[in-house]
Amino acid sequence: MLCHTSMNSRQVCIAGGFTVKFNWGFLEMFSFGFLLLFATEAAAQGKAEKDKIRIGYAARAVTHSLPFLAQEAGFFRDEGLQVEVVRTSGAVSPMALLSGDTDFATMSAFLMIPVAARTPDVVMLGGLTRYASMTLVSHPEIRSAKDLIGGVIGLQRPGDAYEKNARSALQHLRLNPDKDVKFLYLGTNDAMWIALEARRVTATMLSPPATLFARKTGMNFLVNLADLKIEYQGSTFTTRRSVVKSYPNLVYRTMRAMVRGIHHFKTRREETYRIFGKFLGTKDREALEESWNYGADIPAKPYAVDSAVQAVITHLSEGDAKFAKYKPADFIDSGPLSEIDKSGYIDKLYASQRK
Repeated sequence: MLCHTSMNSRQVCIAGGFTVKFNWGFLEMFSFGFLLLFATEAAAQGKAEKDKIRIGYAARAVTHSLPFLAQEAGFFRDEGLQVEVVRTSGAVSPMALLSGDTDFATMSAFLMIPVAARTPDVVMLGGLTRYASMTLVSHPEIRSAKDLIGGVIGLQRPGDAYEKNARSALQHLRLNPDKDVKFLYLGTNDAMWIALEARRVTATMLSPPATLFARKTGMNFLVNLADLKIEYQGSTFTTRRSVVKSYPNLVYRTMRAMVRGIHHFKTRREETYRIFGKFLGTKDREALEESWNYGADIPAKPYAVDSAVQAVITHLSEGDAKFAKYKPADFIDSGPLSEIDKSGYIDKLYASQRK
């Protein structure tokens, strides 16, 4: 349709020095029919009709770095794709995807599911983290749960995944999140470490590289949620169903580059450190190592896990009962990843490491 419309603006053609006027009705019918035939044939062959895409990431965090890593390592280029990786922070990320400003995005399931519930076009192609993995970190003088009573916990936004994780950590310490502490909402995850360091808050939830900065300044680590194995789908790789339908080959190649990026992350540590440094804005070797260790459990085959997605749905339904009617399958399309998996591509990537 776009090609047909653009043709509509041309009334004449210059050929061999002559101006040739067309019977526009005939040309319109011919050109539209030709383009329709081409599009149908391309779809049947699984060919992408575009090679330029934008991928958004919702946070400057390890699990959101994979599109940037795949781009820097040249994997999208190897797939014939021209990719721009852009920051679409927080709640902006699903809106940018929905509006078409981005074609794919990394974002938490907590951000993605409410938008997908309103607009079913949004769908997760894969999951990058299955378990809650942040750490409750406090000032050095806070040594026990009792010391935390009456304190202020710095978080991002009301009811989000950070708050959910903080509540889990506090309950693990046998504290009542609604009575024993107060929550201060800071707006972004970047502000949480800054607030702790500046003593605006008593404790907060951190992930690398901020955990290293906290350790170096003598902060106390109260609860590492990774040790508790609490299922909660964190980072996801998301697109629109309309993209999957219209450009199946594009989606396949994008997912293949992402899978290759995960393999690079897991098997080429030094090169990953270099790319991490650019993404995270640090050259601190310890910070890069801590970040890598934090993401070491990213699955080689990044399927979204039904039970982990259900945990997010349950969390959302606690604040709004309408979410209770949804099932994980309403938000997941594992088809492209499954196709890559069944082809043996992922197993071949890791075959040399198993020898």
